[in-house]
Amino acid sequence: MKRTQTIILAGGRGTRLKHLTDNRAKPAVHIGGKYRIIDFTLSNCINSGLRRISVLTQYKSHSLMRHLQQGWNLLRGEAEEFIEVLPAQQRIDESQWYQGTADAVYQNMDIFQSRRAEYVIILAGDHVYKMDYSLLLADHIKSGADITIPCIEVPIKDASHFGIMHVDAENNITDFVEKPADPPSIPGDPSKSLASMGIYVFNADFLFRELLRDSQDTNSQHDFGKNLIPYFVAQKGLKIKAHNFAQSCVLSSPDSSPYWRDVGTVDAYWECNLDLTHVTPLLDLYDPNWPILTFQTQLPPAKFVFNDDGRRGCAVDSLVANGCIVSGSSVRNSVISTRTRINSYCTIDHSIILPEVDIGRGCQLTKVIVNRGCKLPEGLIVGEDRAEDERRFYVSENGVVLITMNMINALSS
Repeated sequence: MKRTQTIILAGGRGTRLKHLTDNRAKPAVHIGGKYRIIDFTLSNCINSGLRRISVLTQYKSHSLMRHLQQGWNLLRGEAEEFIEVLPAQQRIDESQWYQGTADAVYQNMDIFQSRRAEYVIILAGDHVYKMDYSLLLADHIKSGADITIPCIEVPIKDASHFGIMHVDAENNITDFVEKPADPPSIPGDPSKSLASMGIYVFNADFLFRELLRDSQDTNSQHDFGKNLIPYFVAQKGLKIKAHNFAQSCVLSSPDSSPYWRDVGTVDAYWECNLDLTHVTPLLDLYDPNWPILTFQTQLPPAKFVFNDDGRRGCAVDSLVANGCIVSGSSVRNSVISTRTRINSYCTIDHSIILPEVDIGRGCQLTKVIVNRGCKLPEGLIVGEDRAEDERRFYVSENGVVLITMNMINALSS
């Protein structure tokens, strides 16, 4: 692990998350009541023993960089351990920022080469999962591969959002296509495709040589999924292996299924949050052997007040973070983030409330996401009339309503 450079790609715009990424990069979006999406990847690194971590940022990165500085300044520099931020800074060409995922690594290649790592692990900062990267790295070294790509089976209806691969009986990747409109299925199972998890393990010398070659290709978009991986698969003589996620997934129990989510859409983000509220979730936040770390301010415990008929402060099948007050209201199947106040006579059901929200008396919220810092007026009813919701707010394909403060302000204008 000490011979490995870890690179986390965290510069994505996340346009499919709509207004949730208006002011922050996708990896900095709040999730699970007290976390940011990138916390899952970073926690996997620390728990796996990776201690040389570079986070590449670009789009609206202030919130993300502040989170990393405040919450992830925990390694020892004198032991050559670090979590560093490498923002787009036009190191190669003063006329352009990062042009693609591969270009982002290439523009910082002199930094990475100076560390003389033997292996490079490239990770995405916007997925939710628990994975032991040491097992992935061991599989890569044992196989003698030039590249190893972790993979997972996904429903074919969702496969157009991923890089899709074919493998042979020895797990050699024989074909790869990025986000196909008509994705191929797994042989023998027409309902599923084999998807790349957006994780790549390279032998360092091979990676740096290929990044230089790609940088000189004027027809390339300089992206791993779109350009480099398909190019590698087409070359003879390269050893490109698939790694089954089940081999290195950290399970919540011995009989549970591997859990990995790309929270790239409003619907997927809503579903992932609610997954965490299950009695026995596939991703266990309470496992002391694989903790999910984050930055958190010193806040008082969550408080639930009033116990009168019709005005009872309670929450069931829900996550309620520190600093919250649930005052005479009912919360069901929901995630309530830090410093949120829910005033009396409200019903919050199957909803995600981000930090520092104030919900006025008598609000009824069903299947709603409330963005950070919103102040909802008394008596607001959302989630019962789709046509009315679409007139006022953003409504996803599956009927999840996203509310921002600008939308609330527009109600009274």
